[in-house]
This record gives sequence, C-alpha cells and structure tokens, in this order.
Amino acid sequence: MPRSAPLLEPRLRFPHAGPDAFGPGKAELLRHIAATGSIRTAATELGMSYNRAWLLVTGMNALFRSPLVTVVRGGGTGGGAALTPLGEEVLTRYSRMEQACRDATRADWQALSALLAG
Repeated sequence: MPRSAPLLEPRLRFPHAGPDAFGPGKAELLRHIAATGSIRTAATELGMSYNRAWLLVTGMNALFRSPLVTVVRGGGTGGGAALTPLGEEVLTRYSRMEQACRDATRADWQALSALLAG
C-alpha cells in the first residue's frame, strides 16, 4: 500500500513562544467558534475541555488591544460566542499568512519531500 505524500504545515506563532503566543491551535479555535457560535461546541469539536477553550479565549482576548471573541452568557437564549470584527480580522490575516508560507515554500518542499524515505 503506497504511503500518501506528507504535507507541510507551517506553524506561525506570535508575539513570542510560550503559552500566551497566538498560533495554529488558537486560530483553529477561532475558526470553530465562528462556525458554531459556541465556545463549548468548538471545544467539543476540537476534543478539548470547555475550561481549556475558555482559558484560551480569555488569553487571546488579553493578547490584543481589544477582544477577539465576545460572549453572551446563558439564560433563555442559551448564550453563545462570536468573533468580534478584530477577531475576524486577526483570523483572516493569520490564515493568509499561513497560505503565504505554504506558497513560498512549495517548490523547496516538493524537492525535500522527494528525498524522504518511504
């Protein structure tokens, strides 16, 4: 059975390494919050606890000049979460940076992956 070709996955992080850095995991959480309207549902889809997702959201909100995610607490409507305009901008720009990295390294990655065993 032939092995599928490996994929290059750039892992951009800023502003620094460490738990407060914004990177691919937090971007993925934002994508899921935007799609589901819920931190809890996003966490479930990503296989993480609600508490972990909540901590990541509060960390992201503190990392930027204004929040990336706004939350409406439960009650009759059940609550929810949404990206703020800044959250949408951060996610859009981060996603473009990831794609730009893949585009910029495509030729070298094809050459390098041809040298891999298997």
